[in-house]
Amino acid sequence: MRDFVSNIGVVLALSPAVQAATIKGNAIDLLGFESAALVVNTGAVAGSGDYTAKMQESDTTTDGDFADVAAGDLSGALPATLTADASFKQGYAGHKRFIRVVVTKNSGTSVAVGAVVVRGNASQRPVA
Repeated sequence: MRDFVSNIGVVLALSPAVQAATIKGNAIDLLGFESAALVVNTGAVAGSGDYTAKMQESDTTTDGDFADVAAGDLSGALPATLTADASFKQGYAGHKRFIRVVVTKNSGTSVAVGAVVVRGNASQRPVA
């Protein structure tokens, strides 16, 4: 298949919601895919909210096994502070089986945020 949709898998990484604390996203399994990109979408930021997003990786789904992805395994950069009504992307080039997003509250009231991971270069096509 040469169409784009048949060659990618899109997975919910963080349900869109208003967040008032630090939140860890879902563990996303990269088995069967050779590339991945995190897409973070924001809505309103309330009370001078200062929230940051980062990608973590692990070989298991155990919470304590996740660690921040090394800069050399990332392409693109997430902003130092999430801004309202925007989309951000970051690519993953590491070799761990699972990745997740972590949105950290640094200050302020809340942020509306959600995220998906787009997995690419599937070993089995078309991707369902």
